[in-house]
Amino acid sequence: MKLSDFDFELPQELIAQKPAGTRGDDRLMLLGRCDGKVSHYKVEDLVDLVEPGTLMIFNNSRVRRSRCYGIKTSSGREQEFMFLNQCGPEGDTWNTMVKGAKKVKTGNVYKFSDGSEGVIINHEGDEGSEFRTIRFSQRLTEDWFDRNGHIPLPPYIRREDDDTDSERYQTVYAKETGSSACPTAGLHFTQPLLEKLKAKGVDLEWITLHVGLGTFLPVREENIEDHKMHEEVYTVPYEVAEKINQAKKEGRPVLAVGTTSVRTLESAAEKAEDGSWIIRGGTGSTHIFMYPGYEFKVVDQMFTNFHTPESTLIMLVSAFAGREHILSAYKQAVEEKYRFFSYGDCMLIK
Repeated sequence: MKLSDFDFELPQELIAQKPAGTRGDDRLMLLGRCDGKVSHYKVEDLVDLVEPGTLMIFNNSRVRRSRCYGIKTSSGREQEFMFLNQCGPEGDTWNTMVKGAKKVKTGNVYKFSDGSEGVIINHEGDEGSEFRTIRFSQRLTEDWFDRNGHIPLPPYIRREDDDTDSERYQTVYAKETGSSACPTAGLHFTQPLLEKLKAKGVDLEWITLHVGLGTFLPVREENIEDHKMHEEVYTVPYEVAEKINQAKKEGRPVLAVGTTSVRTLESAAEKAEDGSWIIRGGTGSTHIFMYPGYEFKVVDQMFTNFHTPESTLIMLVSAFAGREHILSAYKQAVEEKYRFFSYGDCMLIK
């Protein structure tokens, strides 16, 4: 398939720059997975749209303050780094994504706001990409990121992060720190909404996938099959795997909240002796890339945001509901002036 098959027209004013005034006060589009039928609701209506017995799976990863600014010691020039993941067990060496990567050379030294210094080390492939590896003289802790870092708002939010983002760019159930971007479908959920879902007989469980910015890198290959995803680490607790397998056995729907939950569940699936698909508990890594033609093994329903044109995420939802249905629904969303992307409105596909 071609990259241009996943393009659509989006007015800039529909890209949400701020969250809704109150968490959960967003619009919800219901999309029929099979027939493409579209209906319009509010997030608060979700309780009425999810059947009792449904198993909802959420990603409880917490966003790290991973956008940090260092000063090049030889020139005084400021450089932005997005810290993605640490390399090895020592915690002093990290993979980063950098702006203006051509100017960030091996051997460059950068000083950060607390006085600590990091040096760019040689790493195969770094010089021709936006990724660099940086090594410090000490282990970087979460306290270090709290002192030096900013909330890593995505580039289509054209403003600096502020105090509001410290709360609103985290889900209310965020627990395990490690993401470089928020699993944003979960931003719509409040504790009262979660309690209402449980009271209706909906089962709620949590997995963890730490979101790396590789998920959001642009697809640069015109033939999308040539695109390579970066790896992300996930964990499915064993007891959660058992509950998912029981739900599948009983014919109860599994509703994944967010594309990160979808990626985790589909990556953790394996065939049982009877030929059915089951979830394997534990920790693993995935570079799964889902586009039309992919056959889903575990996920029956999906709750998700509206995604960027020509992204791996719009390809994923197109694999789930069909490209024509998704593009038609997005066209209606534009006509109805839905708010798009991380701080925007949402969609339930079932």
